[in-house]
Amino acid sequence: MVRHAKSSWDYDGTADIDRTLKAKGISYAYAIARKLKLSNLIPQKIISSPAIRALHTAVIFARVLEYPLREIEICGLLYESSSDKIMDMVRKTDNECKSLMIFGHNPDFTDLVNGFIDKPIENIPTSGVVTLKFASANWDGISRKNLESHIINFPVKDE
Repeated sequence: MVRHAKSSWDYDGTADIDRTLKAKGISYAYAIARKLKLSNLIPQKIISSPAIRALHTAVIFARVLEYPLREIEICGLLYESSSDKIMDMVRKTDNECKSLMIFGHNPDFTDLVNGFIDKPIENIPTSGVVTLKFASANWDGISRKNLESHIINFPVKDE
């Protein structure tokens, strides 16, 4: 799960879904994406919220991870949704896909992560990534009980 990079509030009258990334957000997104690539954390599938800030973050990660841009899936469910609805979407992933990267927003992503890990995190910061690994052959079978591990990759400084 990847929370979108730091976005801008500089444009009055811009709808929330249309907010763009700040330069600092772009920089952090590239840095975290490079770190994932060095760790060989490359997804088979990328799904993004339709919000410009999330989609731009997904494009940055896709470039760094050498994921085909045309294959980024946009899913409205990842914008202004709930952790339960997002989990339902994840559980419907084709089982041929072994790794999934989703781009979205808080509080949904933090709530979703905290539903799986033992020590809750307060907040997934912008450009933050939480990788969850499950002992399950099927997406619809993932649960807190079969979480094998989690990796947290947060930018050094969010603000």
